[in-house]
Amino acid sequence: MSEQQTPSSPAADNPTKHRESSRSRLGLSGATVRNLGLVAALLLLCLVGFLTGGDRFASVQNLMIVLSLASVTGVIAIGMTFVITTGGIDLSVGSVLGLTTVWASTLATQTMADQYGWIVMVGCALLVGLAAGLINGVIIAYGNVVAFIATLSMLVAARGLAELIANRRTQIVNQSSFESTFQGDLLGVPKIVWIFAIVAVAGWFLLNRTTFGRRTVAVGGNAEAARLAGINVKRHLLYVYGLAGLTAGVAGVMLLARTGAGSSTNGLLLELDVIAAVVVGGTLLVGGRGTIVGTVIGVLIFATLTNVFIINNIDSSVQQIARGAIIVAAVLLQQRFARRSTS
Repeated sequence: MSEQQTPSSPAADNPTKHRESSRSRLGLSGATVRNLGLVAALLLLCLVGFLTGGDRFASVQNLMIVLSLASVTGVIAIGMTFVITTGGIDLSVGSVLGLTTVWASTLATQTMADQYGWIVMVGCALLVGLAAGLINGVIIAYGNVVAFIATLSMLVAARGLAELIANRRTQIVNQSSFESTFQGDLLGVPKIVWIFAIVAVAGWFLLNRTTFGRRTVAVGGNAEAARLAGINVKRHLLYVYGLAGLTAGVAGVMLLARTGAGSSTNGLLLELDVIAAVVVGGTLLVGGRGTIVGTVIGVLIFATLTNVFIINNIDSSVQQIARGAIIVAAVLLQQRFARRSTS
């Protein structure tokens, strides 16, 4: 008698396909699974905060503090998500933020704001941030300079210019219309948190529902293929770095509202927190995939981590070690998922 053959299914032969088919039956995409993992990590961190900090951590006031801390970093991280999605990097965002706060809080700018309103200070910050971003874009896209070097140069130059303008002094914001517009709460939530929410929604729509977002992903996935498909890669990179500078300008306005002072030290090393949040959120460092939702959750994870350490009076050095461990773990997971996708 001949043996009866039992055909094996492709999903059973291939564990990766089996996992993908299981996710598809549950109606979950890879991005959804990643975001659920981030949410689980954030909830676990909140649980640790509650168990160690009690009511101090769980209070509404502390929640508003965490959201306020996350807002400035989060707005810049939205712009950074687009940059990293193209396969680039922007190390200058922290220095550009400092420059925007200094320029917008100079005596001359505030004097003009007394005549024409807070829009002068806001417009100044946005224009300075946009100009710095466009300079980065021109050097990278049309000067063919590596993004790391170009933005590192802007990091140094912007910080130096801020020191020259402020003469290494802190400039206090005394413009009443600016303070009344951007300081304080709206419906019990700090106004800068509302700005962060608006920028996050706008960034999600731009990346996921527009041609600009699809081109950003295409350029990061394969710049040459994008060029052959008719995308002006150089011009698009110019726009993306301009967007990153613009978000740094928005963050500068928010920081002025939160602290009431412009200083050349504002945003010092902030670029490290921004890049860490974007990478932990799931945006690929090599480009080709970006997620605004993941970036927002990544920012909240680091803000919550900082808050838990502060509440428990843990040394800041330990906090930096924890941040580094999280970043390394995120990159290792990215590499693992990338190898699994390739296989």
